[in-house]
Amino acid sequence: MELSEYVQSGLQILADSGCFSPSAYTVLLQTAFQSLLNAQADQVALDHPVLKHIDPTVLKHCHAAVATCILEAGKHKADKSTISTYLEDCKFDRERIEQFCTEYQKNKDTLEIILGSIGRCPLHITDVSWRLEYQIKTNQLHKTYRPAYLVTLNVENSDSRSHPDVSFSCTMEQLQDLVGKLKDAAKSLERASQM
Repeated sequence: MELSEYVQSGLQILADSGCFSPSAYTVLLQTAFQSLLNAQADQVALDHPVLKHIDPTVLKHCHAAVATCILEAGKHKADKSTISTYLEDCKFDRERIEQFCTEYQKNKDTLEIILGSIGRCPLHITDVSWRLEYQIKTNQLHKTYRPAYLVTLNVENSDSRSHPDVSFSCTMEQLQDLVGKLKDAAKSLERASQM
């Protein structure tokens, strides 16, 4: 696992028992796992009473660092020894390493499922449909006489899971700008393929 200096410094602060008491460490670790694993995780979890004495900037830095470490461990399917070695390098004591590894093992399967569901390929546009909409009045009964295009992009992913279509509304100028940019992209791609 390779993590940035910013993440490493956050983990080193988290390892400092003078900055994070054992109970504060436990709460922050569990909060980090919950924020990654639960889409409806409580946003006020960092307002836990045990964490009140810690500077909010430091708290957010350490939360981001431990969340990044968890994600990287899940991404690389790291085992306990790999995680332990990395956390030792970040000055974690034996007890905190053991607590991190226990929490990681408890949530490892769910984390891998979530990471696997993200996918690796961008969506592929398979079709485009559009229609012209002409707005005559607004909901305040003001006359506008304004045309707009409703564009729907039909998309799919290489893993063949269904994805909702992408729909948006735009003015004629915005649509012309989009078409121009797409033509520029097509020309660039054509030039690149000829090299």
